[in-house]
Amino acid sequence: MSLQRRSFLKLLPAIPGLSYISVPEGTTPTAQLTMRFIVASDGHYGQPDTDYKTMHADFIGWINREKMQKGVDFLFLNGDLIHDDPTLLYDLKTTLSNLRVPYYVGRGNHDKAGIDVWESTWGYKPNHSFGKDEFAFIAADTSNEKGEYVCPDVAWLKQEIDKYSNKKGIFVFLHITPQKWTTHGIDCKEVVELLENSPKVKAIFNGHDHDQDSKKQNGKKPYFFDGHYGGSWGTSYKGYRVVEIYADDTWQTYQYNPTAAPVLNSFTGK
Repeated sequence: MSLQRRSFLKLLPAIPGLSYISVPEGTTPTAQLTMRFIVASDGHYGQPDTDYKTMHADFIGWINREKMQKGVDFLFLNGDLIHDDPTLLYDLKTTLSNLRVPYYVGRGNHDKAGIDVWESTWGYKPNHSFGKDEFAFIAADTSNEKGEYVCPDVAWLKQEIDKYSNKKGIFVFLHITPQKWTTHGIDCKEVVELLENSPKVKAIFNGHDHDQDSKKQNGKKPYFFDGHYGGSWGTSYKGYRVVEIYADDTWQTYQYNPTAAPVLNSFTGK
């Protein structure tokens, strides 16, 4: 991508743990956009008493519009793709075939699919990772076939972080946040310590808590939430989180409400 940095990045507040960039009024940003991806979670396809088909049609339309207007390298769906019934995976995958962007998925507590079923559907296990250009992306499982809340496999997570030590940065996806700072978070001390002590880890993205759409900070590491694009509860709007990486190695993320079009909770780091 070669889009210019967004003009709304002006005099961003200083937040502990990140290196922030202020863009003075009247200047034209010069850094080129090299990667742009979207994180969304909690579609809950098939949830009773919800208009889940319309929610997914709207969501797919929003992502395809982003692709057409601004470019999207990939979409990550961060858990609770379906609602409790694994047989819904086929219908969901058929629905997602209308996306015009590559996408990856992570397992949530409502997906309730075994590892074999998950792998046969998506082509990879619930724990998986991938590299793109100078960056790596790790999706660590936080649930199981029963839908229980579980801490990520810390040994596997460390192995993946080490595997990508030659990358400029690593972004981590966890459906359930590993700290009890939200109503539905869990305490995963070893995971939090590993992430905090891994310099290449730039940010952690969480779903699960539909009512959370901003950022929480642990030491130097920011944890971002993206509300929900489906389901029966949460933020008053359906939305998603955009992440943009620039040629000068800075990056920004912001939450987006596509129905009202405001940018929410914008942060920039390095």
